[in-house]
Amino acid sequence: MIHYTFSTENPSAQYIQISMQFEPTQEIEKIQLPSWRPGRYELGNFAKNVKGFKVFNENNEALNFRKITKDCWEVETNQASIIRVEYAYYATDLNAGSTFLSEDQLYVNPVNCCTYVEGRENEGIILDLKIPESYAIAGSLEIEKHTLFAQNFDELADSPFICSNTLQHQSYIVDEVIFNVWFQGEVKVDWEKLIPDFTAFTEKQIEKLGTFPVEEYHFLTQIVPFRAYHGVEHSRSTVLLLGPSYAVFKDAYKDLLGVSSHELYHTWNVKAIRPIEMYPYDFTKENYSELGLLCEGVTTYMGDLFLYKSGVFELNEYLLELNAQLQKHFDNPARFNYSVAQSSFDTWLDGYVPGAPNRKVSIYTEGCLLSFVFDVFIIKNSNGEYSLDDVMKYLYEEFYQKKRGISEQDYQTAIEKYAMKSVDELFKNYVHGTNDYTSILNISFESVGLKMNSSPNDKISQSKLGVKTVLQGNYMVVKAIHPGSPAEFSGLMLEDELVAVNAMDASGNIDVWLNYFKKDPIELLIRRKGMFISKKIDFDSSNYYPDYFVTEIEKLSEEQKKYKQIWAN
Repeated sequence: MIHYTFSTENPSAQYIQISMQFEPTQEIEKIQLPSWRPGRYELGNFAKNVKGFKVFNENNEALNFRKITKDCWEVETNQASIIRVEYAYYATDLNAGSTFLSEDQLYVNPVNCCTYVEGRENEGIILDLKIPESYAIAGSLEIEKHTLFAQNFDELADSPFICSNTLQHQSYIVDEVIFNVWFQGEVKVDWEKLIPDFTAFTEKQIEKLGTFPVEEYHFLTQIVPFRAYHGVEHSRSTVLLLGPSYAVFKDAYKDLLGVSSHELYHTWNVKAIRPIEMYPYDFTKENYSELGLLCEGVTTYMGDLFLYKSGVFELNEYLLELNAQLQKHFDNPARFNYSVAQSSFDTWLDGYVPGAPNRKVSIYTEGCLLSFVFDVFIIKNSNGEYSLDDVMKYLYEEFYQKKRGISEQDYQTAIEKYAMKSVDELFKNYVHGTNDYTSILNISFESVGLKMNSSPNDKISQSKLGVKTVLQGNYMVVKAIHPGSPAEFSGLMLEDELVAVNAMDASGNIDVWLNYFKKDPIELLIRRKGMFISKKIDFDSSNYYPDYFVTEIEKLSEEQKKYKQIWAN
């Protein structure tokens, strides 16, 4: 048995005092802190938050240890009967995958901050929390007052929890599974709106996938006063971060629905249906996989689609979400440089930051669009008998329930099983290749009674100059430059501040002045790393960064009606 203790004596300092106690079984014990967390396929380097690492025996005598990697320590047990590891963990980040301490709450993702004894990951765990008596605990672990229990380290690592005296909670039941919804932070929860909507998409997901993998589930929702949107999946829970508080049940309610449906679907896809490279997880190093189009792509696609299938979204609301994915895809010239499979492998390199311009694509966006293509491909080629839902149900039953990881070939074979047709060319050209998606998207949309459209971007800076900007301070700052555009040929660079157009102060109104002059050449005054530089730019006849959107086809064939009904059901 491994025994942890968490103490929060001085929450304003944001250091959690952590101890881990166990009985040693060998002369040298290795103490490991995870290097990454599931759901974020990059190294987290959590050891950077560890302070004052010390080791003691049962007599409180210090034992020798040495650090052998950035997050692993070797301890000389010296015939001790009890080993106690102590350290402080700096918990200052508040997001859906972090650990955070304040005067209002203790929020823990154990995979960030709990060390484990190498080779003893399967032992039972007790975790005592030294927290205020008034605090309630939200989480999926077994709880007795302020003590938590886990069967092994994998369960502990995968079970975040929130301790606070301001938690709000309600639950609903679907298929005899209890679904708990928790809110922490300032928010006026509209339970009358939320519970029916959550029940609807939960029922539809379970209907399509057959059974729910666990007996109880928890939505742990952190609400903040600023704009935020983040979610992280776990086997029996998810953590969501949303804000601002006043918008969560108004303008941002669709965000809450979208991220909740997405993360719930992850309970099957990734937590149950897991890439073979991550079965089991190895927390000491990168777990490379090219299956991002399945792990995150299918989940992104299904998360929004199930809101439509369940009636929570109308078709036009669903299409707004799909339009956003189309726009991200077509706005990214990297789709011609790097495949979704390569980008999946490279999440461990720079998957969650913009990185070098035009180098990589998003596994979420590309995977979502390809999932739609595969879905329609299966529906058409099976004459409406099957869909991607059947593929995912098969993978869940065939791999998770038989305790196996899934390979890309397994995924491809499953698609072919239900489509009754080879997808070799699709995988070659679009999963591992960089072919233009336009033709396969047009065919897929048309098959279910939809049409993909495009129109010129109404921002002249984007459509005619080929430059994307955001307002930072008083001026627009260049964030993207389209290859082959006037902006590129003129010598504009990323992070240039656009100060003036033809000597007129731009001050956040770059498009107003560009429209006003609308003649060649335009003289831009820019500020670059403290220096002012003048650039002349000629408009050309091209339309860069066009807007993409999907509409319904008015008159459908009987075949289109049939396929659309199956796709939307």
